[in-house]
Amino acid sequence: MDKSALLKAIVDKLANELALQSEAAEDAHKEATNDESRAEDRYDMRGQLAAYLAAGQAKLAEEVAAAIAAFRNIALRVFNPGEPAAVGAVVRLEARGAQSLYFLGPAHGGLEVEIDGAEVMVVTPSSPLGRSLMGRRTGERVALPQGARTVEHLIAAVE
Repeated sequence: MDKSALLKAIVDKLANELALQSEAAEDAHKEATNDESRAEDRYDMRGQLAAYLAAGQAKLAEEVAAAIAAFRNIALRVFNPGEPAAVGAVVRLEARGAQSLYFLGPAHGGLEVEIDGAEVMVVTPSSPLGRSLMGRRTGERVALPQGARTVEHLIAAVE
């Protein structure tokens, strides 16, 4: 898998999310400072709620910007056969005849991108799945929860 294309797809998706979050933060800020949001009595909380929303949206935008910086600073490398999974690795799991791809990234776990016709999910070392994959090698098995039960997956590749 072309990791530079994968990284570009991740950064592009995060950039789109940053634009949306920034716009939402700006809209919430305008709502909070609008004359119509001024309290009409001591129980009117519209302006206060809009200010809280603006602060939350701004914080989300900062987190996405930090994730973009983290992905831009990641050193992509080729993982040799038998080398353990670490940040920057693409891990292929197989279970019940199905394959799934995970990219061990520095931030923003749960993000999904499509590359070369395959869905790749970003997981971080701090997530339960990321902790299960870190340090594992090709050929090892890992038990992952699926619904109410645990399913054993084979690590088909660490790239």
